[in-house]
Amino acid sequence: MSEAAPAVSESTLRRFRRAFAQPAAWTICLLGFGSGLPFLLVGGTLGYWFREGGMSLGSIGLVSWISLLYVLKFLWAPLLDRAPPPLLRGLGRRRGWLLLAQLGVVAGLVAMALISPTGNLSGFLLALTLTTFSGATQDCIVDAYRIEIAPTEQQGALITTYSLGYRIGLVLAGAGALYSADLLGWRPTYLILAALMVLPAITTWFAAEPVLPPGLQAVIPTTVRHTGPGALRAALIEYFVPIIEFFRRNGVRLALMLLLFVGLYKLPDQIIGVMAGPFYLDLGFTKSQIATVSKVYGVWLGFAGALLGGIAATLLGVRRSLLIAALGVALSNLAFLLMAAYPGQTWSFAAAISADNFCQGFAGSVLVAFMSTLADIRFSATQYALLASLANMLGKLLGGVTGFFVEAFGYSLFFALSAASILPTLWLYWKLRPQMPGPSG
Repeated sequence: MSEAAPAVSESTLRRFRRAFAQPAAWTICLLGFGSGLPFLLVGGTLGYWFREGGMSLGSIGLVSWISLLYVLKFLWAPLLDRAPPPLLRGLGRRRGWLLLAQLGVVAGLVAMALISPTGNLSGFLLALTLTTFSGATQDCIVDAYRIEIAPTEQQGALITTYSLGYRIGLVLAGAGALYSADLLGWRPTYLILAALMVLPAITTWFAAEPVLPPGLQAVIPTTVRHTGPGALRAALIEYFVPIIEFFRRNGVRLALMLLLFVGLYKLPDQIIGVMAGPFYLDLGFTKSQIATVSKVYGVWLGFAGALLGGIAATLLGVRRSLLIAALGVALSNLAFLLMAAYPGQTWSFAAAISADNFCQGFAGSVLVAFMSTLADIRFSATQYALLASLANMLGKLLGGVTGFFVEAFGYSLFFALSAASILPTLWLYWKLRPQMPGPSG
C-alpha cells in the first residue's frame, strides 16, 4: 500500500501538468479575457457613468434590464449549434461565430464611447444593446468551445485558465476603467477597452476549431425546410431539440426542479449587483477607492474563492460544496449591512468586499462544476447557455426594480432581504440532494 501511493500521486501530477500545458488551456484563458472585458462595461461600470451623469437609481435599474440579453442567450444558442456563421464559414462553426461576436463587441463599445449617455441617450442604448447581445453570444460560444476542445478529465484546467483570463478582463473593465475615467474621462476609457478586444479576436483567428467525434456529429440536427399546416411547429421542435433532449433525459419534473435550482442559486448575489456601484458612491467613496478595493483586491479575492471552489468540488464533491457555497453567498450579503452602519469607512468596505467576492467566486466554480454534469456535449452551446442563463435570469429581472425598493426602504432592509432570498434554494437543495454528485462525483 505504501509503495503504490507515490505512483498514484505521480500519475495525478503528470496529468495535471499535461492538462495545463495543452495549448487549449491558454487559448481559453485569452478567450476568457474577452468574455470578462465587456461584462462590466455594460453592467456595473456603466452604472458609475450613469450615476455621475445624474441618472436616478430607478432609471439605472430599468436600463440594467438590457443586460437580460446575457440570460436570454439560450434562445439563439440553437442557431449557433446548428448553422454555419455568415461571411466567416472558413473559420468553422465555433470560431466563425465567435469572431463575429467579438467584432460586435468592439463596434458596440466604440459606438457607446462616441455617443455617450449624456449625448443621444436613445442612440447610446442601441449601442449598449449591440454590445450586450454580442457579449452574450461570445460567452455562449466560448463555453461550447471549452467543452468541445478537450476531454472531460482536462476540463478542470480549462475552467481554471478561463477564470484567470475572465478575472483579468474584469479588473481592466472595473478598476482599470474607473482609474482611466478619473484621468481621461469615460469616452477615451471605452475606446481603449474596445481596442483591447482585438487580442481575443486575434486568438480566435489562430485557434484550433474543435472537432466532435463522428458518432456525435451525426446527431446534431441539420436545418430542413418544413411545409404544410404543421410547418411552424415542426420547425420549432427541430430548432429546440437540444432543450427538448434535456427534458427527455431527466424527465419533466426533475428537469424543471434542476432548472429552478440553478436559477435561484445565485439570487442573493445577483439582486445586489445593480445597486452595488451606486451604493458605494452614495457612501462617499471615490472612484479610485472603489477601483482599488472592489475592482482590484476584490476581483483577485474572487479568483482565490474560485480556485478553492474548484478544489472543494473535487475533494468534497459537488453536493456538499453546493450547500457550503449557497450559505456563504447568502451570509456574505449581510456584510453590506456593516458598510451601511459604518459609511465611508475603508475597513467596513474591505470587509464587505472580502466576504462578497470570495464567496461569489467559490459559488461560481461550484455551480459551473454542477452545470457541467447536466449538459450533453452534443448540444453544448444550447444546454449550457440555458443553464448559465437561468443562473442569472431572476436576479437580473429583480435587479431592474431594486432601485425603486432602495429609494423607498433604504439599503439596510434591501441587503437583509437579499440574504433571506436563499431560503427557496435550500429547500430545493434538500429535494434534489439524492440526484447530485457526491464526494466521488
